[in-house]
Amino acid sequence: MLDQKKRPPAVKLFALAALLGVIAGAAAVYVKETGSGNGGVTPAADASCPLAAEKVALLTPLMRGQVAAMTPAANPRPIAGLDFAGPDGKPLTLAAFAGKTVLVNLWATWCVPCREEMPALNSLQKALGGDRFEVVAINIDTGGDDKPKTFLDEVGVHELGYYRDASMGVFNTLKKEGLAFGLPATLLLDEKGCLIGSMNGPAAWDSEDAKSLIRAALPPHAGS
Repeated sequence: MLDQKKRPPAVKLFALAALLGVIAGAAAVYVKETGSGNGGVTPAADASCPLAAEKVALLTPLMRGQVAAMTPAANPRPIAGLDFAGPDGKPLTLAAFAGKTVLVNLWATWCVPCREEMPALNSLQKALGGDRFEVVAINIDTGGDDKPKTFLDEVGVHELGYYRDASMGVFNTLKKEGLAFGLPATLLLDEKGCLIGSMNGPAAWDSEDAKSLIRAALPPHAGS
């Protein structure tokens, strides 16, 4: 197992995020494309997200520092058409996380910034994960489970659920939506599944900036 003390500091992840923000969409971004997988949905304002715009306005000032690469949603809307496998291998969609604020992250073992980001996502899930928040990190390696599972074990990532889409359909869907240009790609969704913000490139998700953003995005406690 790798020594956790060797994990890149937050400043390195932030520098990577800034760099990838500049070259997003260019060939240098870590990305592979396929024609398989889910179809896209045309971005548009959606009547099922009437309060999401208020949350976007509330959270935009918190998209700063280590999470400054997060872009607030111009048209908050549900993100549909993302099909992936859960830890038990059975099919899942984002509907399974209704009622929670969700940070969806697409990653692959061949994406160097993704590999460096995973321990930070693991720490965020450990700190804030529960009945109101979850990190849904979806691996899009083609092939079997051995390589991604071995990597996660090696770096001590055990707080995150194991979500997979070997078809890369989730990436292709988000690319068609204009939300993914490379890897890692991250979405922040509210408890209704409405898009609040998106990011291309890595971030220091274990930083206080990230935790402040997520805390402000959490839904109210049940009964409050």
